[in-house]
Amino acid sequence: MPNHLWMQDDHHAYADTVRRFLDEEFQPHRDKWKEAGKIPKDFWRKAGDLGILGATTPEDHGGLGLSRHFDAVTYIEQAKAGDSGWGFAVHNIAAHYIIAYGTEEQKARWLPKLASGEMVGAIAMTEPGTGSDLQAVRTTAVPDGNEYLINGSKTFITNGGSADLLLLVAKTDPKSRAKGVSLMIVETEGLEGFRVGRKLDKMGMRRNDTAELFFEDVRIPRDHLLGTEEGHGFYQLMRQLPWERLILGYGALGSSQCALDVTLAYVKERKAFGQRVMDFQNTRFKLAECATKVEILAAFLDQCLEELEQGTLTAEKAAMAKWWGSQTQCEIVDECLQLHGGYGYMNEYLIAELYADARVQKIYGGTNEIMKELIARDLDRD
Repeated sequence: MPNHLWMQDDHHAYADTVRRFLDEEFQPHRDKWKEAGKIPKDFWRKAGDLGILGATTPEDHGGLGLSRHFDAVTYIEQAKAGDSGWGFAVHNIAAHYIIAYGTEEQKARWLPKLASGEMVGAIAMTEPGTGSDLQAVRTTAVPDGNEYLINGSKTFITNGGSADLLLLVAKTDPKSRAKGVSLMIVETEGLEGFRVGRKLDKMGMRRNDTAELFFEDVRIPRDHLLGTEEGHGFYQLMRQLPWERLILGYGALGSSQCALDVTLAYVKERKAFGQRVMDFQNTRFKLAECATKVEILAAFLDQCLEELEQGTLTAEKAAMAKWWGSQTQCEIVDECLQLHGGYGYMNEYLIAELYADARVQKIYGGTNEIMKELIARDLDRD
């Protein structure tokens, strides 16, 4: 298990709290919630009561005011518990948009509710015809008196069916690309014209209610524009994406460690040809490789996290963390499933869930191909 040099006594105590919370409140229900395809709201509220949801929210807005290292602890512990379905990461990112760009009134109105779990947050970016090209979104938010009139649709929205608050990517100037993009804060409860479509049937992450969203002449107040000026949405997105991509890297790290842990337990018990599977040289070499990859990934992510806290993490380096982390995760989980033999293909074994969950990591948050293009563009600069 990696030794994160930044972890002090308070980080370890916090990790114990998160781990205990997941052991007591998540693990007994993991199969039921996987079948239901949804995490219940009372689980969110319990996480809020413990300070997990608002760990990095300022104290004067209902949080603990801690550094992002504490959120990294939560991502690692959740993934080490063998889950990627609880949409804490997206909820947390939504809160950080408001922390970074919201007015004082917006922060006071929404951050305490997100920190407590009273509201579940989501980010509505992707559209049926628009993936990584956020400048090309077609959902519109047209000024109309003291309101915005919203029309459009979104898909693949994590927490889509549970969200009480959406950070909506929309065009306030449909004729422009980047400069026409704005972020809207949308409260969904009782919102006329807003509709949650079908819950999407995914290969993995089956505890999350990933959904389609539809907006038909939806009206929201003008002060629900994130910040004070239209046309800043693309800039806001680009400034926050490094944190989102680093989050995906830490999820990959925790999942890789989980795969390694369950596989070590399996190969030490399972026997073949009169000896433990662990005693075969191929098994030992494969696990040695996986353990080394975990350590290297942890060291790189920790370096990126330190740069993020110092305000020096570049978009290109965050892209490296996202693509390398997700690629490494998929490689490790695949090797670990192989060492389970036929049992690894059975859904009753956790490694099968880890395998199904891992694949989307190379797609969402910007595909790995897009990540490599971002890195290459930086290399090609004069």
